[in-house]
Amino acid sequence: MARNTVQFQKGLSEPEFERQFGTEEQCRAAVIGSRWPEGFVCPECGGRQHSLVKTRALFQCSARRRQTSLIARTIFAATKLSLRTWFRAIHHMTQTKQGISSIELGRRRDVTQNTAWKVKPGLNRS
Repeated sequence: MARNTVQFQKGLSEPEFERQFGTEEQCRAAVIGSRWPEGFVCPECGGRQHSLVKTRALFQCSARRRQTSLIARTIFAATKLSLRTWFRAIHHMTQTKQGISSIELGRRRDVTQNTAWKVKPGLNRS
């Protein structure tokens, strides 16, 4: 019988995860790289010229002046949790074979069970 390569692939260790996604800035960079791999693109006009509204962490299209949030139209949209908390939750959920309960996820991330319960379906939508 053939070995299931997905089941036996090496996971990301806690220290390695912390090295790659330990700060909010690293998590933001990962989302930017995933969402706009070739640089920002305005969702309205497709323009690439933009500026950053630092006080609100928004991208503003230079042509149309439309402001776009990094997390708009993603699983992170309309959340008050930091990206770092989301990334940690994703890491915890993907590193166990049987998954993780919302109670345990809440304990590990120091959020309420209700918040953890809301995060879990968000991760299953993508």
